[in-house]
Amino acid sequence: MCRDRRCCVVSLKTVKQLPRVVIVGRPNVGKSTLFNRFLGSQVAIVEDQPGVTRDRFEREVEWTGRRFLLVDTGGWMPVGTPLDDKVSRQVEQAASEADLVLFVVDSQVGMTDDDELIAAWLRRAGRPVMVITNKVDSDKREPDSWEFMQLGFGEPSPVSALHGRKSGDLLDEILERVDAADDEVIPESEPRDDAPRVAIVGRPNVGKSTLFNRLVGEDRSITHDMPGTTRDAIDTIVETDDGRIVFVDTAGMRRKSKVDESAEYYSFVRALRAVDESDVALLVIDAQEGITAQDQRLAERIDASGSPLLVVLNKWDALDDEQKDQVDADLTRKLYFIGDSPIVRLSALTGRGVHRLLPLIRESISGYRKRVATTDVNRVLAEAQQRQPAGAGARVLYALQGATDPPTFTLFVNRELSQHYLRYLERVLRERFGFGSTPIKMRVRRRTE
Repeated sequence: MCRDRRCCVVSLKTVKQLPRVVIVGRPNVGKSTLFNRFLGSQVAIVEDQPGVTRDRFEREVEWTGRRFLLVDTGGWMPVGTPLDDKVSRQVEQAASEADLVLFVVDSQVGMTDDDELIAAWLRRAGRPVMVITNKVDSDKREPDSWEFMQLGFGEPSPVSALHGRKSGDLLDEILERVDAADDEVIPESEPRDDAPRVAIVGRPNVGKSTLFNRLVGEDRSITHDMPGTTRDAIDTIVETDDGRIVFVDTAGMRRKSKVDESAEYYSFVRALRAVDESDVALLVIDAQEGITAQDQRLAERIDASGSPLLVVLNKWDALDDEQKDQVDADLTRKLYFIGDSPIVRLSALTGRGVHRLLPLIRESISGYRKRVATTDVNRVLAEAQQRQPAGAGARVLYALQGATDPPTFTLFVNRELSQHYLRYLERVLRERFGFGSTPIKMRVRRRTE
């Protein structure tokens, strides 16, 4: 967490209203499989190899009308590489903040020295712990669980995360343990949270996770100088002066030809999905490396999704004046198609310039969700046509805004309009209604008078 308040973005506070249930354990015992089982979908990446999950990954779980926040973590290891040590520290921090810890062990392998070491620091943490013996696929395997009684956390709960065996019983027990309050019962008519989503995307090792941590205000993603550290899209809801925002840290997006590991492939797919589901996308570019061909492709992909784009030139403070001029020239030449999309020059590491991001994010979200009254749309278009007719007798008979996210206008015309004239009408709508750099879709329907 940023110690110097002067270098932080405005005060942001991670939302922690629901009971927090954290899954921990050594690598490859089925933590992410259990996480997906409770969510009912393939949310976390699952691969039959250790080290796939590195960051904390949070999602709300609803069961019998009650909710809790479920947190998946990386595999804890007593010794390893510097990156392994960071992952283990993240696991320990997540457990220290938990209302309940699910300590997952492998019933087929039996108790290991690492399991005993995890149990030791969990006892020191002083949080409530349930031991979950995974891979208990039948009644005959249930006696294998009793070995784990000696960990000192009471009777283990046998489950098969892969096949779902006894997962419902386990959810019932979790709810009893966290003692969910009556006011957490979800009325059927209660709408889902509509907090805007901000996806942070870019090539590997350009500083996405560092920027994410800076915006959220805590070391929420693993940051390390090795490409490919973030394997999944990490969501965190934060409270701002203007309401909630969901920041999504994604894996580095490489060319498909470079994606050979299956886990990395799924990370790539989820990063693309995060872009498609976002209200705003922050494209983080390493200013020291300049605008690469992959940066161009990512910008094109965001542009095609219809989400507002903010270009973040990270590590800007490491450039001299000549290098800055070169990057600015490359922006104009290589990213010409992004139009008036805001460009923010900053340093995620030091926090310099990061304070400019949040106001631009708010402005982009406002434009992305803006709706204009039909009478106002038609009045403005009538004035625009009077000033500059389309020619050849073509004109807009009637228009309306049919959708938001992004703003979409449907024009009913008597004859086909040229692309040049449509761009003129789009520019008029953008300027008159304050859409700024928000993408606008224009649909044309032919109708006889």
